[in-house]
Amino acid sequence: MRELLRPPRLAPGARVAVVAPSGPVPEARLQAGLDVLRGWDLDPVVGPHVLDRHGKLGYLAGTDADRAADLQAAWCDPAVDAVLCARGGYGAQRMADLLDWTAMRAAGPKVFVGFSDITVLHQAFATRLGLVTLHGPAAAGVDFLKNARAQDHLRATLFAPESVRSIASGGTALVPGRARGVTLGGCLSMLAADLGTPHARDGARGGLLLIEDVGEQPYRVDRMLTQLLRSGWLDGVTGVALGSWDGCGPYDELRAVLADRLGGLGVPVAEEFGFGHCAGALTVPFGVRAELDADAGTLTLDEPALR
Repeated sequence: MRELLRPPRLAPGARVAVVAPSGPVPEARLQAGLDVLRGWDLDPVVGPHVLDRHGKLGYLAGTDADRAADLQAAWCDPAVDAVLCARGGYGAQRMADLLDWTAMRAAGPKVFVGFSDITVLHQAFATRLGLVTLHGPAAAGVDFLKNARAQDHLRATLFAPESVRSIASGGTALVPGRARGVTLGGCLSMLAADLGTPHARDGARGGLLLIEDVGEQPYRVDRMLTQLLRSGWLDGVTGVALGSWDGCGPYDELRAVLADRLGGLGVPVAEEFGFGHCAGALTVPFGVRAELDADAGTLTLDEPALR
């Protein structure tokens, strides 16, 4: 697992593009998110199809081709310094193969932010572009719009990343210990669904895996972790940080599954780490070398997430 290229941090006045690679975006939430970004002295621009809804498949923000075109145009625009996803949902898998990764690689590094279904793109940006990305709040997400901690942590990561090199969760150790590696991960269900696809990582060897999910019952979490274990994808992982598991059943039942499936890896596992589908979600970078202290509930980056 190698470190990836860190994009430049943002400065006041930076132009940021908001796109919708997955699910449809409520206009009121989009406007509220744009207001937050303007309050940070950013210049947000919106992709042409962000407010679209697919004519037959209402869970998609427009057609696959249009969603891909918005993302690619934003990324390849030299005036754009960062691309922020408006929300997750579902649909990134359907459009990932429509992107011109050669053209996007030629466009150079810039900041990319999203979570949930955007896990598919985090993996693709790592394998195709070799870039550090930020697993952080969606620009039109309810938790982001209503939570100062989520806003403050993302803002600090974007503008002053050295101030958040140590990310403290306040959680506990499922399996105690310390581990070092390069961060990767995202939404567990998407990591499992992405196995074997053209842009997915081959495995987590040498990595610190950060995972979370929403609305999955304990047996489903068991199934997905078992899939990653059986496929060999978790071979050589150095440590695991567990984020939020909102709507995933009683936590004591889920905790038993996590301990059963991850405890045999023989690596530190930190729980309740505060990123993902939760109020006040922390922003965590993928592709940077870091140390996980499961006992202290901290993730300390060797270098800031952005240059």
